[in-house]
Amino acid sequence: EQLAESGGARASAFLPAKALLVSRLWSACARRVLRGQRAVAWVSVGRVDGFSDVAPDGHRLLRAVAEELENVRILPRTVLYMADSETFVSQEQRRGHVKARKKMSMETAVALEKLFPKQCQVLGIVTPGIVVTPMGSGSNRPQEIEIGESGFALLFPQIEGIKIQPFHFIKQSKKLTLEKHELTKVGLLDNPELRVVLVFGYNCCKVGASSYLQRVVSTFSDMNIILAGGQVDSLSSLTSEKSPLDINATGVVGLSFSGLRIQSATVLLNEDVSDEKAVEAAMQRLKAANIPEQDTIGFMFACVGRGFHYYRAKANVEADAFRKFFPSVPLFGFFGNGEIGCDRIVTGNFILRKCNEVKDEDLFHSYTTIMALIHLGSSK
Repeated sequence: EQLAESGGARASAFLPAKALLVSRLWSACARRVLRGQRAVAWVSVGRVDGFSDVAPDGHRLLRAVAEELENVRILPRTVLYMADSETFVSQEQRRGHVKARKKMSMETAVALEKLFPKQCQVLGIVTPGIVVTPMGSGSNRPQEIEIGESGFALLFPQIEGIKIQPFHFIKQSKKLTLEKHELTKVGLLDNPELRVVLVFGYNCCKVGASSYLQRVVSTFSDMNIILAGGQVDSLSSLTSEKSPLDINATGVVGLSFSGLRIQSATVLLNEDVSDEKAVEAAMQRLKAANIPEQDTIGFMFACVGRGFHYYRAKANVEADAFRKFFPSVPLFGFFGNGEIGCDRIVTGNFILRKCNEVKDEDLFHSYTTIMALIHLGSSK
């Protein structure tokens, strides 16, 4: 493996001295991987963690990743990170200068990217709120963090028989349609092993952004796949692209998961789901999919209008219900500006069963939550 460099003087300003040993740590990790079992790992910062003090430079997630490198037992090939937009985007917020805030955001993102191996594909987004499982165990209680500095980085190793591909489509005024080869290149078309697509629209407040997101999703929404995601504030990292990100652009980004070993399911918690009993009924539908819990990740994509106030000043209702039914599955996600998904349950041979007949327009929601399970095959 070609391993990450120390990050350079610019990035090192954001990191503790330990982070300068990045290359050596990944070299040691590569040797461990040859001997050990491969499974998804994660680094997270939430309400209760070892990084409760405010980091003077950069985001707490950046510091946590730097501190936790030596504890990682996998060599990541794909990283999906999410961080709260209030603090990740704006360490210079009090100065009130938009350009200064955006510059800081990109420097933090670049520093975070440099902590991972060079061949690793890093996708990063920032959102209004974060759903995260504390580090250490998938059975730790997941946290819904609607306000405050928080984030996570999911580290996917190379898994036999499974391919994870980032994709990115930028809205362009002169180009209204997607070319077939663009979709095929990232595994979204002509791919019989495509199983799951996580999809996120960013900068969706801009004119035409929502219609562009729907146009992109419509190209693969009628396939025999699981689809989940939502609208986020902005895209902060995408290392699979050589050109620098335009943080003022509008687009659609995500990950496609392909492989015969993958099992997945989603359920929709609509506006009527507003108490613990109704949430648990939705979790029972997800449980009925009989997805194995080992080597499985949970995702929760919720509207910013849900959470604490939606449940009459009761916190963590949906995450706690998920944990009740899936006690050993870690849960990750966000509070965003719109949700994508529906009730989709699959059988062992991945033949789609829909709880209701779903049209394209029924995939886009507000004041809802999408819960998803992705099983990446049993560890060998």
